[in-house]
Amino acid sequence: MITVEDATAQLLSLVAPLPAEAVPLREAAGRALAEPVRAPQASPPFAASAMDGYAVDADVITEGQRFDVAGESAAGHPYRDRYRPGTAIRIFTGAPLPNGTTRVLLQEDVTREGDVITVTGAVGDQTHIRPAGGDFAADHLIPAPQVLGSRQIALLAAMGLGEVPVRRKPDIAIVMTGDELRMPGAPLDDGCIYASNGFALAAMLEDAGALARLLPIAADRPESLALTLEMAADADLILTIGGASVGDHDLVAATAGGAGLDLAFHKVAMRPGKPLLAGRLGDAVLVGLPGNPVSSIVCTLIFILPMVRRMLGLPAEVATVPRALAAPLAPNGPRQHYMRGLLEPDGTCRALERQDSSLLSVLAESDLLVLRPPHDPARVRGETVLTVPLPA
Repeated sequence: MITVEDATAQLLSLVAPLPAEAVPLREAAGRALAEPVRAPQASPPFAASAMDGYAVDADVITEGQRFDVAGESAAGHPYRDRYRPGTAIRIFTGAPLPNGTTRVLLQEDVTREGDVITVTGAVGDQTHIRPAGGDFAADHLIPAPQVLGSRQIALLAAMGLGEVPVRRKPDIAIVMTGDELRMPGAPLDDGCIYASNGFALAAMLEDAGALARLLPIAADRPESLALTLEMAADADLILTIGGASVGDHDLVAATAGGAGLDLAFHKVAMRPGKPLLAGRLGDAVLVGLPGNPVSSIVCTLIFILPMVRRMLGLPAEVATVPRALAAPLAPNGPRQHYMRGLLEPDGTCRALERQDSSLLSVLAESDLLVLRPPHDPARVRGETVLTVPLPA
């Protein structure tokens, strides 16, 4: 049985960043940028008016000053004639500034009669011009790696990039095992339960940027599991749920071993999640997760999501947040414990009383995991502990 730290290191060593692929900008949201991207040109590519008004070339403007209006510049329809000094060009917000003009008079600071405007008051020193390159210069860099959100997508669009280099999404096959499992929506036979773990894991993995394939439930027979593993052979990562322990119906280690699994480790000193195994199966990585719902979800949070981030070229560390305890805790045992807990309104945390790894209702109620190292002594109210935020 190895430590959580050793298991993490071995699991991360089994995966590497996946190749890059170019995708249309419309499909890039939520993807991991694979390499830095530079702007091919500045934005805006021309000096533009920041307001509706009149573009002129006068450095000093006085009340009563008059200008002949010689033309118009609108967004997408610039003034194309040669500018005559001393005249005004009607201009609208975002429109290109005519060559030779140096400022924009606001429309509320002038009156217009026919093709003549008259300055009606003090106009101040502002030019009301957005300079060329005022947003970003040519060669502006968007660094990688990072996950592309709406703001980065807007910037890429402003750069004029129709395609973006992103990491290929990890292809992850999920294999639920057990004669007792039935798919939600199907009739529930005597002695059976609904399969829940795979749906939770698929949601977590897809939120993390992976492609999740939920394969048919494998029965507690070696030939059934072997057939399902064959269906998953082309995946980057295979996750089996259940059957990873050492009971008569725990078939993952033996069946995967018969299929050529190069076992890296089996069992981790943690709770929930002790019966965890991992290794390489052909071109894929296989991780055997425990069957208890909370155990499989906690192991996915602590181990599998970091593996996904590694495959996407992103930092793989599990985020922890120090928080003060709202209530005391008893001493911990020899295994690292991830206790389901609540975030209190004052920012403290409280471990819930029921910690059985089969209780999905408790996990759904929780906000975080309280991390207890092996042999952690009793903790009193107000002491600081590390917590792991739970995803939505």
